[in-house]
Amino acid sequence: MKRIHLIAVFLFATVLSKAQTNPPTDLGTIQQNLKKLDVLGSVLYVAAHPDDENTRLLAYLAQEKHYRTGYLSLTRGDGGQNLIGNEQSELLGLIRTQELLAARRIDGAEQFFTRANDFGFSKGPEETLKIWDKEKVLGDVVWVIRKFRPDVIICRFPTTGEGGHGHHTSSAILAQEAFTAAADPNRYPEQLQYVKPWQAKRLMWNTFNFGSTNTTAADQFKIDVGVYNTTLGKGYGEIAAESRSNHKTQGFGSAKQRGESYEFFKTILGDAPQNDLMDGVNTTWKRVKDGEAISTLIGVINRNFISEAPEKSLPALVQLLMKVEKVPDTYWREQKTKELNNLIAACAGLWFEAYATEPTYALGDKMSLREQVINRFNYKVKINSVINADNTLNLNSKVLPTNQLQTFEDNMVASKLTQPYWLAAPHPIGVYTLPDNTLAGNPENPDLPKVTFQFIVEGKPINIDRRILYKYVDPVRGEVYQPIEITPPVTANIDNKDYIFSTQQAQTVLINLKSFTKASGTISLKPAAGWKISPEKIDFTNKDKNDEWSVAFTVTPTEGKTKTTDLEAVVNANGKPFSLSLRRIRYDHVPAITLFPPAQTKLVYLDLKNNGKKIGYIAGAGDQMPEALRQVGYEVHMLTENEVMNGDLSGYDAIVTGVRAYNVNDRLAYQQPKLMEYVKNGGNLVVQYNNNNGIVVKQIGPYPFTVVNRRVTDENAEITVLDQQNPVLNYPNKITSDDFNGWIQERGLYYVSNIDPQYKAILQMHDKGEEPLNGSLIVGDYGKGRFVYTSLAFFRELPAGVPGAYRLFINLLSKPKATSGTN
Repeated sequence: MKRIHLIAVFLFATVLSKAQTNPPTDLGTIQQNLKKLDVLGSVLYVAAHPDDENTRLLAYLAQEKHYRTGYLSLTRGDGGQNLIGNEQSELLGLIRTQELLAARRIDGAEQFFTRANDFGFSKGPEETLKIWDKEKVLGDVVWVIRKFRPDVIICRFPTTGEGGHGHHTSSAILAQEAFTAAADPNRYPEQLQYVKPWQAKRLMWNTFNFGSTNTTAADQFKIDVGVYNTTLGKGYGEIAAESRSNHKTQGFGSAKQRGESYEFFKTILGDAPQNDLMDGVNTTWKRVKDGEAISTLIGVINRNFISEAPEKSLPALVQLLMKVEKVPDTYWREQKTKELNNLIAACAGLWFEAYATEPTYALGDKMSLREQVINRFNYKVKINSVINADNTLNLNSKVLPTNQLQTFEDNMVASKLTQPYWLAAPHPIGVYTLPDNTLAGNPENPDLPKVTFQFIVEGKPINIDRRILYKYVDPVRGEVYQPIEITPPVTANIDNKDYIFSTQQAQTVLINLKSFTKASGTISLKPAAGWKISPEKIDFTNKDKNDEWSVAFTVTPTEGKTKTTDLEAVVNANGKPFSLSLRRIRYDHVPAITLFPPAQTKLVYLDLKNNGKKIGYIAGAGDQMPEALRQVGYEVHMLTENEVMNGDLSGYDAIVTGVRAYNVNDRLAYQQPKLMEYVKNGGNLVVQYNNNNGIVVKQIGPYPFTVVNRRVTDENAEITVLDQQNPVLNYPNKITSDDFNGWIQERGLYYVSNIDPQYKAILQMHDKGEEPLNGSLIVGDYGKGRFVYTSLAFFRELPAGVPGAYRLFINLLSKPKATSGTN
């Protein structure tokens, strides 16, 4: 048995972080959990994205009715826009996953996901379900239902399309099919080695009144969810606002609402409720064998509970636990045992956690751990053992002294990368590739490192897990917890996402390496057809933990107009190959996020001509356009308000506004006259798309147009040229139909209409079955200059290295010297 180091220290005050490992143990939480013990009911809410959930209803069901409540978001919101940074796609999905988990910590529900990838706006369920691979995603919904066993399932959207978004409608279609499929042992039979078929009592649609769409009616079943919870000191409209305000990437900060508020429902499948959402469902202990005695004991515990001395309930709670452990219903036995274990720990005044002494460890290295426990009450509680994946600290039922923090030193091997499981393998556009189908539903990796504490309370062993985190003290934020990182021995980050070639001239590919353990080995680039790479490899020796260094390779096209090629870096460290980079995402409102994307870049050969070099850029909601423009040789300067208002803008060949700039930067209302003056004096202003809601100026351009919520979601939609001779299609690059090949996710969004005749509409396009739209790109001369407004999704295309999008956007930046006009 390994040696145990026991350190006793006095309790000291700390600043608690919302990511702390120890769950809340305040009196209100204890009382809420005591009430929940006596309720055996569950509700699953189903929708498509983060932010689709009805947080007020979730909070009401979880904390007023005390049902086990879950939200199944089919996607992680990967395809949306980011109002707080420049992360897109999977990176945005990671942030929104954590925003949802933060929301659930407030409203009391649980969070689940399928493997579906949010590929962007979809106009109908046919497209959505085809791209999502319907059978796989339906299987995930069935899996979650069979595991969660909801008595009632609630959809946010109908199957008839009033939700607008194809993903929304698809979520209702899948929920409706899964309602029946989950009960059918012939559907997804491979799941039945882990779970049993499950038939929910009913499927409801939570009707809504959004904007101009009102699907509620006075004769529908309804619930007042605006009630006040005296234990929590809040109404559910207040709790809902706190929960929803976690969706910061979407700008969904919400005002707290108070007072009566009704939610309306229509029955889709199953028996319609008459008086209560759970009509016909026994939500008491009578639903399990010999449950009445358990309910009676819970009643006694609640009546005798003393708020000033919760530990006095421990004998009865332990007696209750022993009864619950004998319940034959596996599902409710497991749920209520877990609830009771946590409740006993809270009533005993136990606080305990496990944390690593360093934030990062390489695969195979030994992690140094500290497990801390304190018994805050003068009650005889013993600690028997502390168990991790590799070691057991046998503490031999040591009595925990009152109010003295106990620290145990321990270790375990870092055995698995902390890579988000849904990003561990490449995936097609519509669904993530899961290493194991049973992982579906999990918001995070279920096998993240943990420690199990075993206490002895009233002679009864109580086992409770704690996830291992890293904690440190920040001078501003105080005590901070963050997930530990288990990394490859060495990561390789290629300096640029894309390398754009327009000639046969060689370029230098810089790779930034970081060692997370003592390492020696080589770094190389995999051979790529049509490209010469030199040198073949570069050695490194005796690198220590946290060493960082850079190496350079020369890459040269060898076959004229070489096709676009993925280039992969391979690190052979300590005899094992790795091709992973390191990406960290840090925002104060969510825990630290770390992932290990493939160590890849893209080599793109463009037939590209440039005009002008100096670009002024006004930041919007966050995009990667400045970096993309620098890749093709532009000098991009991020303009400040002072520079716009007081500087000389004439030196810029073009000024570009970032996506949604006129939505998120209210100072543009004051800068707009200066920008129009810049255009009038001969400048070239390129404005990227804005949302039609919340534009901060009355008129974005020199002449009127209206931003509308119209888009073309088919990235392969046919393009019709309306003004073939316009300079933006001819100078300095001749744009052809080939330049619209290979676009990703969509053609564009928030097109314009009511276009003043002094603008020229350049392109026309439409999704299948819809009328043509000509508001994706408009150009107007003003004074000596040119104004361009574009709703095309350049903010997605250029960072993805789409050749034709680069060529067209360069043309927008390149105003021919001859362009002139009048005001």
